[in-house]
Amino acid sequence: MAIRKALLDELLTRREAAMAGGGYDKLEKRRQKGLLNARERLDELYDEGSFQESGMHVNHDTSGMENKKLPGDAVVTGIGNVGGRPVAAFSQDFTVFGGHA
Repeated sequence: MAIRKALLDELLTRREAAMAGGGYDKLEKRRQKGLLNARERLDELYDEGSFQESGMHVNHDTSGMENKKLPGDAVVTGIGNVGGRPVAAFSQDFTVFGGHA
């Protein structure tokens, strides 16, 4: 069964928004400072190609912040191998809340 194009397009749009975190401008500011973003930090930790992200499309449910978008709830979470052993980890996405951007 093929995936309908409209559904696939929506998934790709949502994935791109999640990958941008707090925005491409904030990601670029971090790069200019020599800082890695959340996913880049995890890429450095895990064995190449082993990281499997979970919760990329999570939305917060915080009272008083209903109109605020927080991609992945400002955290990148997943599992993968480190030195061949399974490890779960998370990385705070500072571009979403501002943090150290």
